[in-house]
Amino acid sequence: MTEIALMKKQAKKYLDTADEKVVKMVYAMLEVDAQKDWWDDVSNEAKASIERGLKDVETGRITSQKEVMKKYKKWQS
Repeated sequence: MTEIALMKKQAKKYLDTADEKVVKMVYAMLEVDAQKDWWDDVSNEAKASIERGLKDVETGRITSQKEVMKKYKKWQS
């Protein structure tokens, strides 16, 4: 049995025993996914900004949350 076939079998078994809330959540997730990709609705400017951020992460140009909080401690409540 292929990995995908095994996943389908396990997912079906899970859904067959899931409660109503879980079934509705999975259905909503699948329905949204089938409609369109969220990336299609993002502006070109936002896409460029996200891509710059990802490149910054890849090259190590990041600042930890701890460092930022230390620098701006005077504005923390």
